[in-house]
Amino acid sequence: MAKYTGPSCRQCRREGLKLFLKGDRCYTDKCAVDRRTYAPGQHGQARKKISEYGLQLREKQKARRVYGILEGQFRKYYQEATRRKGVTGEILLQLLETRLDNVVYRLGFAGSRVEARQLVKHGHFLVNGKKVDIPSYQVSVGTAIEVAAKSKGSEKFKELKESAAGRPTKDWLEVNVDNLSGRVVRIPSRDEIDIPVQEQMIVELYSR
Repeated sequence: MAKYTGPSCRQCRREGLKLFLKGDRCYTDKCAVDRRTYAPGQHGQARKKISEYGLQLREKQKARRVYGILEGQFRKYYQEATRRKGVTGEILLQLLETRLDNVVYRLGFAGSRVEARQLVKHGHFLVNGKKVDIPSYQVSVGTAIEVAAKSKGSEKFKELKESAAGRPTKDWLEVNVDNLSGRVVRIPSRDEIDIPVQEQMIVELYSR
């Protein structure tokens, strides 16, 4: 499957804000967005007038990059959001938030969504007692997620356990750091999704 293989920091610089694609590094003075506040490329520092379409496109690209998914996948999420009752933009973000890799990240069991995706693919997590290695797996209310028993003793998860202990957890999730497990209590509301994206502009883009 195709995927972006370039520098993660380049994506943040293109959007002009931190997308937290590299975990803890984004909180240090090594963050590329702090060191170079302009867009990448030869004309990155040039002032440009952005059209309405350009603004809508940037919002869509920003959301895609935050969750690390390709255009085809993103469009499918949008189509699914339009089929459900409610506000399309909010439902779109809820679908993205309830991906297994994102929930693993939100629970504190990975330093970034990229790392969470890799850990899920390698079969380190159980969903309702069964191994699931599909990052896009959609969780629902009541879904239980835990680190597989064979993985809990690894150095990687020992480190994550220590870092997760001091990290705040979203109210829509319930986490047991000692047991490296968690549960989805409810679907997050828009106020609980701290993604700097104007989802209505994405809806307008796809509605053209």
